[in-house]
Amino acid sequence: MARRDRVTARDVMRMVRDDEIRFLDLKFVDLVGTLQHLTVPTDVVDEGTFQQGFGFDGSSVRGFQKISESDMLLMPDPNSVFRDPFFEDPALSVFCDIVDPVRRVPYSRDPRGIARRAERLVRSLGIADDVNFGPELEFFIFDDVRFDQATQHGYYFLNSSAAFWSAGQEGGRGLGHQAARKQAYFAAPPVDQYNNLRSKISNVLQLAGLEVELHHHEVGAAGQCEIGFRFGPLLLQADAAIKYKYIVKNVVDRFEKTATFMPKPLLQENGSGMHMNLSMWKGGRNLFYEEGGYADLSTFALQFIAGLLKHAPALCAICAPTTNSYRRLVPGYEAPMNLIFSQRNRSACIRVPVGGSSSKAKRIEFRTPDPSCNPYLGFSAVVMAGLDGVLNELEPPDPIDEDIYELAGTERGASIARTPATLDAAIDELERDHEFLLRDNVFPREVIEEWVEMKRRDEIEFVRLRPHPSEFSLYFNV
Repeated sequence: MARRDRVTARDVMRMVRDDEIRFLDLKFVDLVGTLQHLTVPTDVVDEGTFQQGFGFDGSSVRGFQKISESDMLLMPDPNSVFRDPFFEDPALSVFCDIVDPVRRVPYSRDPRGIARRAERLVRSLGIADDVNFGPELEFFIFDDVRFDQATQHGYYFLNSSAAFWSAGQEGGRGLGHQAARKQAYFAAPPVDQYNNLRSKISNVLQLAGLEVELHHHEVGAAGQCEIGFRFGPLLLQADAAIKYKYIVKNVVDRFEKTATFMPKPLLQENGSGMHMNLSMWKGGRNLFYEEGGYADLSTFALQFIAGLLKHAPALCAICAPTTNSYRRLVPGYEAPMNLIFSQRNRSACIRVPVGGSSSKAKRIEFRTPDPSCNPYLGFSAVVMAGLDGVLNELEPPDPIDEDIYELAGTERGASIARTPATLDAAIDELERDHEFLLRDNVFPREVIEEWVEMKRRDEIEFVRLRPHPSEFSLYFNV
């Protein structure tokens, strides 16, 4: 995503007048990364309101304020404005920073504010001018989704005409255009039934400011997709990831289908990841590139990788932040669960793409994150882990380019560390190892404490306390 010229409040108001915009939609995310919005008529907006902000109830947003301190301010960032394609009346959407209205300072729990502080730290240390991210968000498209959880029942049901299980269903047009389980990667039409739909999504993404580079069917044979867009600076790319999910869901909804970024919605199919491609730049030079070393990586890049590997178990609590994330991080599905780095091994948590051999293209790919991750927090946490490796001049273990599955049962295979097996274990790791996140208050301690409490109370305990459908298959007749 290319850096664009700075946009001001005056520029936005000119767009409002010239395009007869009726509404300004104020977008932000809660602590876990769910998109929220507040819509105001442009009749009540002027340049001054961009400085004054818009009040909202912070106690109604997950992870934010107590009810006794609920008043907060949304401060629109004019540089993030885009024409919203889903409003029937002409509307502009804009991402907002959050401010404490009493002290008029950035709100410490604002995810977007955390991303701003991470970028500011990198520059203040003189390490780099930019941290570029290129996230790859995968998702599934379904025709029918039903789920419920109550005292006497709990179930989910998913269906897709593109799925392998639909080939034998009666009713409808049985044409046999379905890929076999786990065999849909790069499938061509008519087996790829969503090619045209991805193109329509891509058109809308481009109108909203994302530079789409490719799209294709993913491995999952039940409508798993990916649309790739161009890399860019950390904060802009976190905005772009939220915008991407918003656009994918809304375009698909217009075609009476649904999209999910849940990491592992289907048994025995590959899960959806959010691989993070990243590089750091200073004075127009890619700091990750040095010709002649392993994969043409610089010492700086190797130190950055060492920091990521050291803190990877704790990072999982932020970058793979749901109980469902750990259904994905299992053997047999190209799952990036091995805490190693490699040029080509897709089961490694850090891969060095061999296609990026030039100095400009050289990058690393952190593969463990998934799209349930709050990108503002995830991108920032990855930078903080890598910086810890650089500042402490850490050395990574030797890379492993062999098939790790063939090493199973060997002494070498047993020595390879792996990602935590559950969200509970990942949260334990974050409690043990989070000092690297606190540097210069990028992640305030209170954010880590709130994150740990929320995950245990609202997700881990929620799942732990409820009977699982599989338990009825195993134990009903004991």
